[in-house]
Amino acid sequence: MAATVVALNYFSPVVSSRRKTSSSSSSSSSEAGGGFKANRTVSTYKRSALSSSTEKAINYNNISHCSSGNDGRSLEKKKKKLETAGNNKISKQQGEEAASSLEDDHHHQNFDDEIKRLKLKKYIEETKDLIRTGDGGPPRWFSPLESGKRWKDSPLLLYLPGMDGVGLELISQHQRLGKVFDIWCLHIPVQDRTPFRDLVRLVDRTVKEENGRSPNRPIYLVGESIGGCLALAVAARNPTIDLMLILANPATSFRKSQLRNLVPFVEAIPEQLHIGFPYILAAIIGDPLRMALASGQRELPLPQTIRELSENLSALLSSIPVLADALPRESLLWKLKMLESASSFANSCVHAVKAQTLILASGRDQLLPSLEEAERLSGLLPTCQIRNFKDSRHALFMEDDFDLVTVIKGAGFYRRTRNVDYVSDFIPPTPSEFKQVCESYRWLDIAVNPVMLSTLENGKIVRGLAGIPSEGPVVLVGYHMLMGFDLGPLVTSFLSKRNILVRGIAHPLLFQKEVEQRLPDSSTFDVIRVMGSVPVSASNFYRLLATKSHVLLYPGGVREALHRKGEENKLFWPSQSEFVRVAARFGAKIVPFGVVGEDDLMDVLLDYDDQMRIPFFKAQIEDLNDGSVTRLRTDAKEEVGKQELHVPVLLPKLPGRFYFLFGKTIETEGRKNELRDKENAHELYMHVKSEVEKSMTYLKEKREKDPYRTLLSRIFYQASHGLTSEIPTFEL
Repeated sequence: MAATVVALNYFSPVVSSRRKTSSSSSSSSSEAGGGFKANRTVSTYKRSALSSSTEKAINYNNISHCSSGNDGRSLEKKKKKLETAGNNKISKQQGEEAASSLEDDHHHQNFDDEIKRLKLKKYIEETKDLIRTGDGGPPRWFSPLESGKRWKDSPLLLYLPGMDGVGLELISQHQRLGKVFDIWCLHIPVQDRTPFRDLVRLVDRTVKEENGRSPNRPIYLVGESIGGCLALAVAARNPTIDLMLILANPATSFRKSQLRNLVPFVEAIPEQLHIGFPYILAAIIGDPLRMALASGQRELPLPQTIRELSENLSALLSSIPVLADALPRESLLWKLKMLESASSFANSCVHAVKAQTLILASGRDQLLPSLEEAERLSGLLPTCQIRNFKDSRHALFMEDDFDLVTVIKGAGFYRRTRNVDYVSDFIPPTPSEFKQVCESYRWLDIAVNPVMLSTLENGKIVRGLAGIPSEGPVVLVGYHMLMGFDLGPLVTSFLSKRNILVRGIAHPLLFQKEVEQRLPDSSTFDVIRVMGSVPVSASNFYRLLATKSHVLLYPGGVREALHRKGEENKLFWPSQSEFVRVAARFGAKIVPFGVVGEDDLMDVLLDYDDQMRIPFFKAQIEDLNDGSVTRLRTDAKEEVGKQELHVPVLLPKLPGRFYFLFGKTIETEGRKNELRDKENAHELYMHVKSEVEKSMTYLKEKREKDPYRTLLSRIFYQASHGLTSEIPTFEL
């Protein structure tokens, strides 16, 4: 096969055409330094084929073993089959079958399972392999094989690397990204001198060809540093193609950065002293100590922490020579000069970019003023979101605690078609994501120590959630506490105690980019999206029930969550049924519930009426309700229609306790025809409302007899019984 076909250790090369061409390596092109056409020779190798008789296109050591039993033995046999394939000349078809069979076993695991990400050591090993002697030829695409099987109709993700050009900066993200994306990474060889404009042509051609093949599938351009400039340039050339841009510390701010001063410095530095320069650059790009200590921050056992710390430090030390090889003096000079031209090129055409954009900005980026640049670009790009990472350095994707899939989910930035589908495009949370969610609610949980009660089929009230049906569809209907303080304890308790993921029906403002831009922290509502909430609409409610989900519904909506003084524990439901007949159509179980305790946590100091009498607050409210934010029930004449958005001024109290009571399940199975009648549906609707009110009355009465209602009493109890002990409550 020739030198242009590089045998890569755990991924296979791909080309945008995906059509078979001649295997001759002598083809050339006037584009991109005369090498892009030659890159098409690798198209004769499919994604899981062996790239040579002696080197495997898939590194089976990166694939986790089955847990135990026959599955584990079967996997070992298939690993041996692949090993044999690497040591003997076998057919391409045999190699494909072995890899495919192994991938099938690996992907029997649920998507929800935590995926172990590759560490810095692996990045260094693979980088060494990529930049070894003989890595010539033009820039090319490769696709990681370790990601295995993907969701149906997964969008294409083109990764555009940073200054090193290796294309492996996403290596720790490949497994998770590979579940929901078709990943192609751009590799630019160390000695390659392809001009920036020709790189733009390469990516542009790939985008056009893939869009022509799947016009309804979005294409994600993930660009880091100079790759961000490349993504913007390609997007400007393709305003009608459905592109999604993710820019990590884009180098469009080159003229304002310290990098400009490096060019004369690198030119002046003697060749023999250049080997020390990567040590300085490595410290600037990433925080070595933070990366090395990452294992200690994950609360691992002490022996494992010490072992991982030692491995990380060793990996960091060994990374310096690799960086020196990836950026030799002449290559570094070329890349720095190309950065300047790339920045100028991208800035000259940024006005033509129409694509949705998500900018990821590091707060401690010492190469580029990334936070400032993110704000500048957001003012130029029509649909732009920002996520700031204040403690991160330039090499954001390589940081141990960074997860790109989580960021994409939180920003509501994942879709498989032209329009976002919050139901079918939802990616369930992983254990680590759920842990982060619990951590965000930790202090509220400690402060209010929620008591969860549920009702069994025989009507008996028990502590815990045993009375909640395990199988959906289930509709949880209840009272919406002030500012939605009930959401965190409810959702986390269901998932941690019953392994039930509750999908909330939420106000559209939580999904609107206009609202996000007004918040001090643009990621404020990310947790809502990560846990699967969807904007309120009849179609979303219908489709959640169709997928047998547990759906959380608050008929009182914003009117309850932003109630006035003296309106705590009061329902503001519409007079007409809004959910009963849809629930009956799917035979859904309805679980009414009440929750009390907000009056033990805070008082409303300034409500809507108070604020409208104060010019400063009045101006803020009018600005928030100027029409840019979606409002619901605007035609309703009753109280529930008074949904003016505002932020109540609250006066905290010494925390009391939250109490939840989930009532007896109401069956609608077999009542579809009966509940088509509006009167019958309304009767059931009023019954559900009555059950919610009864639950709240019960809780308000019983909490008076709870000896641990106050925070101090709970502190004393746990001081004597242990911090993990369950605190008792009133007698049931």
